[in-house]
Amino acid sequence: MALMTAQEYVESLRKLNTRVYMFGEKIENWVDHPMIRPSINCVAMTYALAQDPQYADLMTVKSSLTGHTINRFTHLHQSTEDLINKVKMQRLLGQKTASCFQRCVGMDAFNAVFSTTYEIDEKYGTRYHENFKKFLTFVQDNDLTVDGAMTDPKGDRSKAPSQQADPDMYVHVVERRADGIVVCGAKCHQTGSINSHWHIFMPTISMGEADKDWAVSFACPTDAEGMYMIYGRQSCDTRKLEEDASIDVGNAKFGGQEALVVLDHVFIPNEYIFLNGEYEFAGMMVERFAGYHRQSYGGCKVGVGDTLIGAAALAAEYNGVEKASAVKDKLIEMIHLNETLYCCGIACSSQGFRTKAGNYQIDLLLANVCKQNVTRFPYEIVRLAEDIAGGLVVTMPSQKDFHSDTVVGRNGETIGEICNKFFATREGVSTEDRQRILRFIENLCLGAAAVGYRTESMHGAGSPQAQRIMIARQGNLQAKKQMAKEIAGIQN
Repeated sequence: MALMTAQEYVESLRKLNTRVYMFGEKIENWVDHPMIRPSINCVAMTYALAQDPQYADLMTVKSSLTGHTINRFTHLHQSTEDLINKVKMQRLLGQKTASCFQRCVGMDAFNAVFSTTYEIDEKYGTRYHENFKKFLTFVQDNDLTVDGAMTDPKGDRSKAPSQQADPDMYVHVVERRADGIVVCGAKCHQTGSINSHWHIFMPTISMGEADKDWAVSFACPTDAEGMYMIYGRQSCDTRKLEEDASIDVGNAKFGGQEALVVLDHVFIPNEYIFLNGEYEFAGMMVERFAGYHRQSYGGCKVGVGDTLIGAAALAAEYNGVEKASAVKDKLIEMIHLNETLYCCGIACSSQGFRTKAGNYQIDLLLANVCKQNVTRFPYEIVRLAEDIAGGLVVTMPSQKDFHSDTVVGRNGETIGEICNKFFATREGVSTEDRQRILRFIENLCLGAAAVGYRTESMHGAGSPQAQRIMIARQGNLQAKKQMAKEIAGIQN
């Protein structure tokens, strides 16, 4: 099958029997639901750009499995150039959507599972690697969107999976059959889960022998029997339900999504199993996936940051303060921080290396440094954007007020006329344009898009402490101490 178009992708979702719940009720037509559709539009952009010759080099690539042209989001990285192009592609999509486009997690899962299954088979003679290659060929040939599902609820985090009062706090095997396994549990914070055709489930932590039943990785269709999603809330999300609220939404076309994905005795055939009890490889899969995903943030968050910097610059211009030295300096600092994140993404990619399986892995230390910076810099970028934009970002009347014909003034002025009068700005800039850019900034800094930019910068791909643990592990402090000893003339 050829690369899907954006419209074909949307229509393909309609063919799924995905079970989606929101506000305590089942959503029958979730594809067209106003709170969900913007996130579908984001994923659709990954298909649309792949059809555009201008972006072909970034968005498409030759498959290492079939030789066919595929979407880069389904690719196994074959070189450091591939790793770099991944980051560039993610920045481009962030610039085009100002939101989370959701396919990164699956792409990162593909590469982590590919190399890990190779090494499991090498040790145990299993067929997980062949299982995975067949699955990924199917994904590539059909240009599917696949969610990478890693984060378990975890319950009491001081206890291992096998020690939990409720075993479902981590996804686990409840029955092993000749033809497959039955699994239960859940995955939290699942970005793009509802918009995906398939899911890849992975362990979320390193495990011991007692946790064998929780050391499991597999693929299953999003509408598998026993699997359902509960949609996650976002700040200001119900604005999307308001009539004619395109301005107040801030980013009316695009958005992200997260959900709780529940597995209630889901059967997984043997051909879709990639890990089943080989507990000592759970940590490897987690570490490799986390490294790839922390690299991703050096692209996607930078692209979204580009749009926020542009919005802040427009807000300054609309307010008539774009020439003020303090404003210029704040914009320079925003650019500096954003490009530093990009540098980290490019650096960990350029220092990548070939795995035993043949695909390329990023430099884990630099990938974790990248994500550690992402937990900080977007917060400062947001602070500076809010500083430049001014308090109207959070005090502006609604879009309906600006259009209201309710008379309130002694001379017959309407609410709409009053709002447009007092929120007017420099000559040549309409009040509506000022509204739009301020709502866009609100959306990125405080609203629904903040989930995919500000807050996700903190918790996505692991919390800040998770990166610090990996930095400590990868930092090779002993070698640095030895360097100092040799130069200082210390012999012991």
